[in-house]
Amino acid sequence: MSTLKYPRMFAPITLAGTTFRNRIFASPISGRNFDAAGRPDADCVAFYERKASGGAASVCVGDCIVDCENGLFGEPMLDLSDESQLMIKALNRLARQVSRHGAVASLELNHAGLYANASRMRGAKIYAPSDGVTAQGLPYYEMPEERILETVARFARAAAYAKRCGFGMVTIHGGHGWLLSQFMSPKVNARRDKWGGSVENRMRFPVMVCDAVKAAVGRGFPVEIRISGSEVTPLGYDLDEGIAIAKALDGHADLIHVSAGHHEHSEVFCVTHPGVFSEDSANVQYAAAIKQAVKNPVATVGAHSDPELLEEILASGKADVIEMARALLADPDLPRKLRRGEPDSVCPCLRCLQCFSGLITGGTIYCAVNPEIGNEREYKTLPKTEVPKRVLVAGGGVAGMRAAITAAESGHEVTLAEASGSLGGTLRCEENVPFKRKIKAYIDYQKRRIAALPIDVRLNSRQTPESARELKPDAIIAAFGARSSLPPIPGIALAVPAERVYASPALAAGETVILGGGLVGQELAIFLAGLGKSVTIAEMAPALNSAGNILHQFALDGEIKRLGIKVFTSARVVEITDGGVRTETAGGTVTLAARTVVAALGQTALTADAYALSGCAAEFYAVGDCVAPANIMAASAQAEAVARIL
Repeated sequence: MSTLKYPRMFAPITLAGTTFRNRIFASPISGRNFDAAGRPDADCVAFYERKASGGAASVCVGDCIVDCENGLFGEPMLDLSDESQLMIKALNRLARQVSRHGAVASLELNHAGLYANASRMRGAKIYAPSDGVTAQGLPYYEMPEERILETVARFARAAAYAKRCGFGMVTIHGGHGWLLSQFMSPKVNARRDKWGGSVENRMRFPVMVCDAVKAAVGRGFPVEIRISGSEVTPLGYDLDEGIAIAKALDGHADLIHVSAGHHEHSEVFCVTHPGVFSEDSANVQYAAAIKQAVKNPVATVGAHSDPELLEEILASGKADVIEMARALLADPDLPRKLRRGEPDSVCPCLRCLQCFSGLITGGTIYCAVNPEIGNEREYKTLPKTEVPKRVLVAGGGVAGMRAAITAAESGHEVTLAEASGSLGGTLRCEENVPFKRKIKAYIDYQKRRIAALPIDVRLNSRQTPESARELKPDAIIAAFGARSSLPPIPGIALAVPAERVYASPALAAGETVILGGGLVGQELAIFLAGLGKSVTIAEMAPALNSAGNILHQFALDGEIKRLGIKVFTSARVVEITDGGVRTETAGGTVTLAARTVVAALGQTALTADAYALSGCAAEFYAVGDCVAPANIMAASAQAEAVARIL
C-alpha cells in the first residue's frame, strides 16, 4: 500500500515504451530566449531545465515551427527546418539538460496556417483549408494537395529531427485554431474534396500527420497530439465535434492532450487560458468526455492547481495525465513538494496572466509570485551571506513579506515591522472577493513561510526614525506601500476609496459610479455587479486599462459584458454632487446619476515616509509601491533583488 498522499498523481505511466515518472507534465510554453541566429540560448535552457529539476515527468518546449516559410505565427519562434550544426548543438544541450533530471524532453510541432502572421509579413503566401479573409482583411488561400502532402512531410522531418537532437517525445499541436485544427473545423474547412466535408475527410490531414510522425520516429518514441475538445464559440466547433475528432485520432498518437477554446478569438481566450474568474481545473469536462470515447490515454490542461482535485481527476478516470503551465512557473518544485505530501508549501499561481502578457509585450516570461522565473541561471548559484546583518523590513505588504523571507533565507537576522495588525498590506481588503481567492492563498502562503523562518514579526508597529534607530539595524528595507489618490475634484470628499468598498461592499448603496477604469476600478465593478449592484465605470482615457496586462483585459472585458456593467470612457470628471458625477465628454457634459461614488483613481507612493528612515542605517533600500505604485510582480521582483544583495 502506497504511503504517498497522492498515489495516483505519482504513479508512473508508460507511453510507447517510455516510462514517465509521474502524471504531471509541463505543458508547452514558448520560452523565446534565443541568440541572434534564433537558437536556444543559456537562459532558454535554464527556463525548461528548472521544471525538470522540480520533478515534472515531461517538459515540453512550445512554439516550434515545422514550416517557417508559410507557417510562422510570430517572431521569434524555434525554426525546426534549421538543421545547422550550431542549431543541432543547441537543441541537444536543451534536451540533455532537461532529460538529465529524469524528465522526458518534448518539442511541440506547430504550423499557424491562416494565422501565420510573421510569414505573411515576410511576403509569403498564406494557406489554410479554404480561401478566406482574416478579421483584419488579409487574404489566405486554399492549400493545394501537393502543399498538404509537403506539410505532412515537414511534420515528420521535424519529429525525426527532434529525436536526433535528443528529445524523447513530440507534441503535435492540433488545437487552439492552428493549421491542423483549421482542417478539423467544419466552420473553417469548406473544402469539397477529400480533405473536407465529412469528419473522416476533415481528419484526413491531421491523421496523416500523426501517422507520418510515428513512422519517422519509430517505435519506443511517444507522440502526443493536443486538440481543443471544444472551441467554445459559435465561430468554432462544439464538444460533440471534439469527441468525433478524438475518435478519428484514437490509436494514431500515444496521448491525446485535450485543451479547449481558440487562441485567436479573444472572447474565448480565457477558456484556453483560464483567468481569475475561472474555477480550478476549468476545462477538465472536455477531457473527461473524450476519455469515455477513446482507448488512447488522455491528458487534461487548464487551471490545474488543487492537488486534492487533481488526485480525484486521475482516480475517477477523467484523465490519465495532468498538464500544467503557469502552476509550474509559480512553483517549479510543485511535483516534488506534492510527492512529499506538502501541499501547503506550494506557491499558488494567481492566474493573473502577467506571464503570458509579458511574453507578448516584452518577449520574456516572468512570474508575479516567483522572481526566479526569467532569472533561473542566476538562482542556480545564489549563496547564503557570509556576513549576516541585522535587517529591518518596514512594511508587511507583498514587497515587505518577500524581502523578509529572502533576507532570512539568505542568513540575515530579520525584523519585519507592520503598522497594522496583520500582514498582507492593501491586498487584505480583497480577501473576501470570490475571484481573488488566489490572492488570499498567496498571502497565506507567504505568512506560512514567514512563520517557518527565524523572523521577528512585529505587528501594530509603525516605524519612525526613532523606533528604527532603537533596533540598530545594519540595513533597512522600506516597503511602506501607497495610499489612494484623491485628486482635487470638487466634491471628491463625497467619494469612498476603493479599498474601503472592497472590504465593506455594503458601502456601495444604490446606483454606484466608480471613478477610474484601471485594474482596481474594473475588478471592483465586477465584484459589485456580481453582488447584484448597478455599477457604472467612468474613465478619463479613451479605453479601460489593466496596466499593461493585455490578456487579463480580455477576461475583464468578458465579465464587464456578461454582468452588464456600463462604461463611459473619454469622460473627465469635473464635479461630484449628492446626485451624481458630472463629466465632460467629446459630446458635451454628461451627468451620471449615482447614490454612491467610489474613487479608484490610482495610488500615491508613501515615498516621504519611506525615506524618513534612510539615515537610520548604513544601508537603505525602498521597494514596492512606496517607490512607484505598480503590481505584485514588480513589488516582488524589487524586494527579492534588494534582499539578495544585502
